[in-house]
Amino acid sequence: MLFSSSVFIVYFLPIVLLVYYGILKNKRQLQNVFLLIASLIFYAWGEPVFVLVMLLSIAANWFFGLLVDKNRKKIGISKIIIGACVVFNLAVLYIFKYLTFSINTITDIVNLPPSGINIALPIGISFFTFQAMSYVIDVYRGDGQAQKNVLNVGLYISLFPQLIAGPIVRYETVADQINNRVETADDFYDGFSRFVIGMAKKVLLANTFAIFADEAFANINNLSISLSWVGALSYTFQIFFDFSGYSDMAIGLGRMFGFHFLENFNYPYISRSITEFWRRWHISLGTWFRDYLYIPLGGSRVKKPRLIFNLFVVWMLTGIWHGANWTFFVWGFMYFVLIGTEKLIGFDKKKFGLAGNILSWIYTMLFVVIGWIIFRADSLYQAFDYIKIMFGLGSKGICNMQFGQNIQSLWIHLIFAVIFSTPVARIVGEKIKDVKTLQILRSIGIIILFVLSFASIISSAHNPFIYFNF
Repeated sequence: MLFSSSVFIVYFLPIVLLVYYGILKNKRQLQNVFLLIASLIFYAWGEPVFVLVMLLSIAANWFFGLLVDKNRKKIGISKIIIGACVVFNLAVLYIFKYLTFSINTITDIVNLPPSGINIALPIGISFFTFQAMSYVIDVYRGDGQAQKNVLNVGLYISLFPQLIAGPIVRYETVADQINNRVETADDFYDGFSRFVIGMAKKVLLANTFAIFADEAFANINNLSISLSWVGALSYTFQIFFDFSGYSDMAIGLGRMFGFHFLENFNYPYISRSITEFWRRWHISLGTWFRDYLYIPLGGSRVKKPRLIFNLFVVWMLTGIWHGANWTFFVWGFMYFVLIGTEKLIGFDKKKFGLAGNILSWIYTMLFVVIGWIIFRADSLYQAFDYIKIMFGLGSKGICNMQFGQNIQSLWIHLIFAVIFSTPVARIVGEKIKDVKTLQILRSIGIIILFVLSFASIISSAHNPFIYFNF
């Protein structure tokens, strides 16, 4: 089920809110059980059979958490349990996400007929698998208490606001909130406002850019230089407003039920280094790899060869996490090279003047855009063909007007995209000193965005979510 769907907005969310705040008001355990059931229904809406995979993950990690807690003082045994937990979770992830790719790769290498194996991918398996491991590891580290009640573990892993596409909620972030959260009217209003803003990002901006990006990638042989850049920028904005919009909706929905999730984006397109970009983009994934892999490997406080090794491991796994395709391997390797180089020369810590800041921003965004081309392409061949056209190799002249005749309608969206991918709107809001005026303007804006977004949802069938594939 999509957040940006009429079924969710008109039926699912109102019913859940009515039961949660009406029938079950002030009954925390029943509220938690109800949220768990609602979350499983939410996940099962498209492919009910995959709920079994999630239930298996919940039961297994609940068991691992109890074992770790019971053997906390037995260091050797607890490490074995953690190892078994990691192996189990990664095995489940591998079977559903990477086994088909591995078999097909081997058959191609040894020149065998296609295997015919095609294992379907459970939606959001990468997200809920990492959350499940977070639970057991945090219990092992003492960053959260083990849950004796399996339903509480189930609620943490399957909670519908962040279930399908994150943000990846760390157990230590919400451990206390499972039973001791406090719902307030201010939180509910702020949560609903955040949800509407995220929905507007998704349906008014991301969905529009998706049309142009899809058309560009479907017609590479007909692209001019200028239209290839329009397509690349369209996807650059599409993936940002698609994913950050979903994160806004998830954070907002969580707050409506008393859960406070951490931020997942911090204006990544204003970054002046690749290192800074990844501190601002998909923060929950970056901090997960940092705290559970990079720092345990030694982090940055090691000799240079070890630093390069640590970065290589993290960034190749970051690439692989996103999908079973050679494009993601290359995408991850590109960021390993760029961030490794920046670390070695101290680029991300250098201070520049205005001209230097502009040049460093151009350098950063150039590679970010190129990276998104590799990320979006169906194959490395398609990615390299697209990039070649962007730089004048094999393009259809300077501008192919037959293909780009509808580009004019994109400019207004580009203007809004630039504004809302930077802190401009926030800074303007901070300049308004009259609190009542600001609240009135905000409320009017939320109403307008909700009406426009819902009208778009009703009238448009083009409503994909990029990160549902991960």
